Amino acid sequence: MMPPPETLDLARRILAFEAIEGKRSEPIQSAAVLVYEKLRLHLCALAGVAGYQALLSRALTMARTEAPSLGAVQVTADGYLQGLSELQIDKDHAQEGEVILLAQLLGLFLSFIGEALTLRLVQDVAPHLTVTTKSGRSAPFETILQEANQLKNASERLQSLAEQHPVVEDALMSISGNITNTATLLEVLVHIRDESDSLRKTLPKEQTGLYVM
Repeated sequence: MMPPPETLDLARRILAFEAIEGKRSEPIQSAAVLVYEKLRLHLCALAGVAGYQALLSRALTMARTEAPSLGAVQVTADGYLQGLSELQIDKDHAQEGEVILLAQLLGLFLSFIGEALTLRLVQDVAPHLTVTTKSGRSAPFETILQEANQLKNASERLQSLAEQHPVVEDALMSISGNITNTATLLEVLVHIRDESDSLRKTLPKEQTGLYVM
């Protein structure tokens, strides 16, 4: 199955970003090879070599159904892609295959580690690339909201512990309250900035100099 258009578009943008960055640093490898090497380093640290190798192998299998030019590409045991550089001989088919393969891999990331972590990974690989979530917020804002939610969960666990341990109940409840306040501040910050971004988009150009957080 072909990846969704938005995932294909993200894959194209990542490869285009790396191609521009590559011209600045004059790499000896293609943009696609460099992108996969960055992903390999990040994902091996997150999911282990075997985990990344399994995801990349699955993505390659799915991509081959839409891009037969990937038939000679193989995934090594340590997560490297062999044969990708050779695709540059036929640039049109190479570019199509590279986009589809990366889009399939991103789709698997979305399924297994979630949108927030996937977009954080994309930002690590292409730090100057603007990426938004389905909610319309930028990836960093969505990640902050996730962290705020985790803080709230931690606060609730501390409250539960406080009920079980009366000796330290006051201390735990105080810590829990501080954590909840921090989570609330993070949420307020995101919502204020989100509203500010929306306002910037609707203001006439001559009004964009107004102070907006």
